[in-house]
Amino acid sequence: MEPQALKAALSSGLLSFPVTDFTADGAFDAAGYARRLEWLAPYGASALFAAGGTGEFFSLEPDEYGAVVGTAVEASGGQVPIIAGTGYGTRLAIQLARRAESLGAAGLLVLPHYLTEADEEGVARHVAAICGSVGIGVIVYNRGVCRLGPDSLARLAERCPNLIGFKDGIGDLELMLRVRRRMGDRFCYLGGLPTAEFFASAYNAIGVPVYSSAVFNFIPRTALDFYRAVIAGDDATVNRLMDDFFIPYAAIRKRRAGYAVSIVKAGARLVGRDAGPVRTPLIDCGEEECAALGALIEALGPQ
Repeated sequence: MEPQALKAALSSGLLSFPVTDFTADGAFDAAGYARRLEWLAPYGASALFAAGGTGEFFSLEPDEYGAVVGTAVEASGGQVPIIAGTGYGTRLAIQLARRAESLGAAGLLVLPHYLTEADEEGVARHVAAICGSVGIGVIVYNRGVCRLGPDSLARLAERCPNLIGFKDGIGDLELMLRVRRRMGDRFCYLGGLPTAEFFASAYNAIGVPVYSSAVFNFIPRTALDFYRAVIAGDDATVNRLMDDFFIPYAAIRKRRAGYAVSIVKAGARLVGRDAGPVRTPLIDCGEEECAALGALIEALGPQ
């Protein structure tokens, strides 16, 4: 997909990042992952992120990364753009980016580099190197140790025509607004905080209506209902779903570090779409958390 076509596709609608299927012993389950994408496709997400944060990018081996992205592209059948995560140091990120492009990914999401903090100029050089290594569209994810401001992004936009998107996982509304006002229509803008629904109305108000939903993995109808209510200004539906599901859901998610991923896999299992366990250093949700989540899901009704 040409970068500007991807940008247009990402400028409206709901996005999601499927969990990665593992067998009971932790191996990548390609058949299960393909079935997952085939199940989610008819619900109409604008794009899906393969090997993203919720897809446990950080725990994948290099060969598995190619298998995940390749399976996602094949399963989507060209109906849904697949955006592949890439990250770590610049050289490895470039290798992964080129691999994703060769497998047919429509674009890349540059996840935060590893542990080391870096100067903003260094982060910008890192992003520029990744953009320069491929022809597909690139989205930068401001989160963790990756923090780029309006000036750096403006310089990157001039240098990298295939840098087409900015995803925010920090939650600094002032920074997001300054980026949005400075860059205008040069980028598409995506909300990427966990849980994104908490911030959807505020971000929509500043011109960022698009976000990626984790709960789309197990309650896709509700995820879409909530998104449409935000866009339509249907406060009654937004508030009802916030009170009935998202606030208690977030309380479960916050019980232990890493549950932002684990609770999504728990939800998938509870609706009959088991994706297997998470990989360490994450841990799976406990029985008490799963029971509480199951009650929330049941109260929503059929998906």
